Amino acid sequence: MTQTPGLDDLPRGTTAGGDGSGAVTAGMHVAEPTASIFDSLRAPSGDLIDDCVHCGFCLPTCPTYLLEGNETNSPRGRIYLMKMGSAGEVGMDEEFVGNFDACLGCMACVTACPSGVQYDHLIEAVRPQIERHWERTPADRAFRALVFGLFPYPSRLRPAAFFGTLYQKLGVRRLLAASGLIGRLPARLRAMEALLPQIPLRSVVARQPSFTPAVGTTRHRVGLLSGCVQRVFFGDVNAAATRVLAAEGCDVVAPPRQQCCGALSSHAGRDEEARDRARRLIDVFTEAEVETVVVTVAGCGSSMKEYAELLRDDPAYADRAAAFAAKVRDISELLVQLGPVAVRHPIDATVAYHDACHLRHAQGIVAEPRTALGTIPSMTVVDIPEADICCGSAGIYNLVQPEPAEELGRRKVAHIESTRPDAVATSNAGCLLQIRRYLDAGVPLFHPVELIDASLRGVDPVAAQALARGGPQRL
Repeated sequence: MTQTPGLDDLPRGTTAGGDGSGAVTAGMHVAEPTASIFDSLRAPSGDLIDDCVHCGFCLPTCPTYLLEGNETNSPRGRIYLMKMGSAGEVGMDEEFVGNFDACLGCMACVTACPSGVQYDHLIEAVRPQIERHWERTPADRAFRALVFGLFPYPSRLRPAAFFGTLYQKLGVRRLLAASGLIGRLPARLRAMEALLPQIPLRSVVARQPSFTPAVGTTRHRVGLLSGCVQRVFFGDVNAAATRVLAAEGCDVVAPPRQQCCGALSSHAGRDEEARDRARRLIDVFTEAEVETVVVTVAGCGSSMKEYAELLRDDPAYADRAAAFAAKVRDISELLVQLGPVAVRHPIDATVAYHDACHLRHAQGIVAEPRTALGTIPSMTVVDIPEADICCGSAGIYNLVQPEPAEELGRRKVAHIESTRPDAVATSNAGCLLQIRRYLDAGVPLFHPVELIDASLRGVDPVAAQALARGGPQRL
């Protein structure tokens, strides 16, 4: 673990406050005080900025600081840049923007901070300012247009996934890799190609039923978020979640009109886009008249629980957003809340559980997934070293920042493999894609609800996958 330096241990320089802690601006041009570089629309709060006392407890938890040891690419460094930007003492230039683009938004610093600094609200205030006031390069704009023109739209993503599956099954991927052509692609396109999952065609074309009745006595009526990437690439997770919820006495409603929840847009500073998506999702689930909205993707659940904040200035939706957010639950939360009634069967395996950042840090959900998995007989759940450090997925981070994302992905997988698991479980689609890219192909990955579903059905998916690969694959 990187040793945490105090500000007094860092090189000195001129700062806005004149307190001598200017190492956070080392190498940056410090301008004469002028007007703030932020506009007045939800600018980062000065009060929240001043909550940071620069103690340094955030540093060992920050992925970019661990990789670089660069103070500007740490939470307290970025907060100091916000302060200087608010005072007009730095400009919104390439270096300033780069420091914020480098942030994964994993919120590990929020969990670690003893002073309760709300870095999550601060970074989410800065990113829309950057998107409004910074002119990205044509290549960057084009790539982001590709990402946001494809991934939030299942109707577009499904044909892309279909051709991606053919690309794999017909051997085109192997041919291009052997020829070296893939290695010549730009880093971002290489990352996109490498993250393409191997999915059966049946999963690409499968559709989520709009209503699934409870098995036996109805205990609860839930709405299930189908998601955008989730429903196309991880339709099996949605199917497993539906079966588990029904087996535990839930009527499951999956409104067919639901679209993207806006999480990707919100995390990237595209706030108007995120608000539009939030309003539409609230309307859809309000019509469904459900008691709880269940989410199987950590990043989506995190954003949906923040709808009240996102829509606080919207007189038509502010109260509705607050009521909606109060209904949102990660599936592990609801399963633990309801308590198990359906019979579980043994799965004899050691499973390494990876905490998705937007579950562990943003939502504060740590015990519930482990408790839910703990209901499976004979299965041992083990923790991973550096459990609080991001795997490098972080929404679209592994696409727009592929080099540090790869370092973090390899670092995470090395820690996973140190536990010698039979399988790995994690509660986020992005984490599943990121870890799969670097993990030994013989070790299967699951969403926790897939393991619970298998246990209810009397199936051992770990043993089945090992058998399909020709025998045990324990690391």
